[in-house]
Amino acid sequence: MADLYVDDVMSRPAETASADTLLREAAATLIEQDVGSVVVVDDADRIEGLLTATDFVRITRDGGAAHDATVGEFMRTDVVTTRRSAAVSEVVDAMLDQLVHHVPVVENDEVVGMVTTFDLAARLGRSL
Repeated sequence: MADLYVDDVMSRPAETASADTLLREAAATLIEQDVGSVVVVDDADRIEGLLTATDFVRITRDGGAAHDATVGEFMRTDVVTTRRSAAVSEVVDAMLDQLVHHVPVVENDEVVGMVTTFDLAARLGRSL
């Protein structure tokens, strides 16, 4: 994957939500769109955070959330991001170093896609 770039493997578009989206609506997006995360963005599509399926497991383990809980209450804000022009090897290194499975792709401060471990495995599988 040395000659591959993020643009070659990323999923697009990334599923997004605002910080005031109800948690149950974000969960429905994960299920309906068959994705493992939603990128939390502001009105200008700038990234504010990330909420993953693993976060939902943690929320459940910790006793659940109020019926009117929002994404902003539970999102991660320490999000690893990348650019379309980045080498895939850089993203893989970051994923391994930070132990993350979802890396939003950002261009000009706007979320344009997502790289996941599934995307990488699919690319690897097709190349075998």
